Amino acid sequence: MHKPTLVSVPNAAALELKNVCKGHGSGAGRSEILKNLNLRVEPGEFVAIVGFSGSGKTTLVSLLAGLISADSGEVLKNGEAITGPGPDRGIVFQSYSLMPWLSVRDNVALAVDRVFASESAAERAERVKRYVSMVGLTPAIDKKPAQLSGGMRQRVSVARALATDPDVLLLDEPLSALDALTRANLQDEIVRIWSEDTKTVVLITNDVDEALMMADRIIPLDIGPGATLGPSFVVDIPRPRDRRAMNHDARFQQLRAEITQYLIALSNRHAASHGGNVIQLPTLTPRSAVEKIASPTLASRFALRHATLAERIEASFSQPEAPAIDAPLAPSSADDRFVEFSQVIKVYPTPKGPQTVVDGFDLKIRKGEFISVIGHSGCGKSTVLSMMAGLTDITDGVIVLDGREVADAGPDRGLVFQAPSLVPWLTAFDNVMLGVARVFPHASEAERRDTVGYYLNRVGLGSSMQKKASELSNGMKQRVGIARAFALNPKMLLLDEPFGMLDSLTRWELQAVLMEVWSRSQVTAMMVTHDVDEAILLADRVVMMSNGPRARIGKIMDVPLPRPRTREALLQHPRYYELREELIGFLEDCGSQH
Repeated sequence: MHKPTLVSVPNAAALELKNVCKGHGSGAGRSEILKNLNLRVEPGEFVAIVGFSGSGKTTLVSLLAGLISADSGEVLKNGEAITGPGPDRGIVFQSYSLMPWLSVRDNVALAVDRVFASESAAERAERVKRYVSMVGLTPAIDKKPAQLSGGMRQRVSVARALATDPDVLLLDEPLSALDALTRANLQDEIVRIWSEDTKTVVLITNDVDEALMMADRIIPLDIGPGATLGPSFVVDIPRPRDRRAMNHDARFQQLRAEITQYLIALSNRHAASHGGNVIQLPTLTPRSAVEKIASPTLASRFALRHATLAERIEASFSQPEAPAIDAPLAPSSADDRFVEFSQVIKVYPTPKGPQTVVDGFDLKIRKGEFISVIGHSGCGKSTVLSMMAGLTDITDGVIVLDGREVADAGPDRGLVFQAPSLVPWLTAFDNVMLGVARVFPHASEAERRDTVGYYLNRVGLGSSMQKKASELSNGMKQRVGIARAFALNPKMLLLDEPFGMLDSLTRWELQAVLMEVWSRSQVTAMMVTHDVDEAILLADRVVMMSNGPRARIGKIMDVPLPRPRTREALLQHPRYYELREELIGFLEDCGSQH
C-alpha cells in the first residue's frame, strides 16, 4: 500500500475509521476482533474509548498508530490514509518498552534526538529534562530501568511520548500501573498539554472516572468478538475539572451512572454467555478448627518481646501452663476484638539508619467485618497486611487474631497478593488443591474436589481449570490465587490490591464473587486498595492511612450502606457521593502534603 498524493481535504477529521474490520485467520477459522467500526475524532478533540480486556481496544490503537493494517475499510488522519507509524502520533502502551542499559534521560533522548535532530544538543537536552520533570522523575533521571519500580518505568514511557511533541496522542491505558496520586497528577498534566498545545488525544481506558476527568467525549467499545463502538457520551462538564467539586456535579453523577450502567449491561451479557457448570459448595471444617495449637498466653508473649535476654530465659521457665487444646487464650466471644492491632510499629534498617514505616497502627476489627485500607503508595498499607499475615516481623506492638497472637504465617489467614504465586507446571485445579488437601485432611476426596471446582467456577475458570498455570494469562493466574484463598475457609482473608492488575470487567466480576463469598461465610476480611469505589463497595469501614514514613491511621470512615450491595445500587444510594467525597478529600489533602 502506497501513500496517496497529498491533497487538501476540507473539513477532514483528525482521525477517522470508516467501516473498519480487523481479525485473524480466514474462512471458518476466522476470528473477528473489530467489525464495521466507525469513528470520527475532530482536530483538538479529547476522546476516551472505554472497554474491557479482550474487546479490541489495543487493536484499535494499533490501527490508528499505523502499526497494523485494517482487513477492510479506511483508517485516516487528516483525510489521508494511515500507512505506517510516524512521529506525528505519540503512542503510550500499557506495557512500557525501555532500553534496559540506558538511563531515564537516555531513554527519553532516543525519541527526542530522532525527531528534533535539527535542534542544538543543549535544546534537545533541555527538552528531555522538561518532560522527565513533568512526570516527576528528575531525582531518577540517571537511573536505569532495573532500578525503577513498574510505575516509574511507565512514567518514562509517558515522558518519551510527550517529548516528541506529536499532534496526536494515542494512549493505551498508560496510567494503569501507577499509584493514585501519580495517576491523578499525570491525568492533570496530560489535560494541560492537550489544552495548551491543541493536540488531538485518543485515550483507551477501563476507568470511567479517568475518562470523565479528561475527555470531551466517551465511547464504549462493546465486548468482542466482532466488537463495535457503542453510543457517544458527551462530557459537557466545564473545565478545569476539580475531582472534589465534580463529586457534587449533577451532570457528572448522571454521566457516570449512564456509562457505568451501560458497561454493567455489557458485563452481564458476557457473563451470561460464559457461564460454567454449577457446583454445590460442601461445608468443610479446616484443620485449624479441629487441631488448635497451644501457645503461651498473650500477656506473657507481649512481655517476652520487651524483656532483656536474662529476663526472657527466666520468664520462659515461669510461664503459666498452656491451656487445653480447644481452649482459646482470650475470650473469642468478644467479636468486636476478633482482630486487634495494638500500637503496631514497623522499622526497617536502611543505609541512612532505621526508618519507621508504620508508627502506632491501632485498630480493632469485629468478627465477620470487612475492612478496606486505603492510602497513597508508601503509606505502609501492604506492610500492615504483611505483618497480619505473619510474613513480616513486628518491630513493636502486637497483633491478635481470635485470641491468639500472630507470630508467623498460617492457613487460618487466606492471602491474595497482587501477583499470585503458582506452581507453573501444575494445573489451576491442582494449584488450588494443594492448599485444600492440607487444610481439609478429614474431608473426603469428593468433597475436596467439589470445593476446588466450586471456587474455580466462581472466579470464571470452569473451562480452564485443567490448564497449567504457565498457560494462563496474568488475569487468569490471579483468579486462581483468589480461588485458592477462598477455598481454604480461613478465619481471616487478607487481600493486597488483588484486582489491581485486572481489567474492569474481571475486577467487577471478582468483586461480586468476593461479596458473595463474604456474605456466605462471614469471613473477616482486610483489603488494601487504592480504588475509592472498590473500598466503598466492599467495606463496612474504610481505614485511611496517612502518608509515610511514620504512617498511621489518619481517619476511619463507616460505610452504612445496606447489604447485599451491587454496583448499580451503589450509584443510586443518596449517601454514596458523600462517602466518596470524604475519601477523595482525604487522599487529595494527603497528596498536597506529599
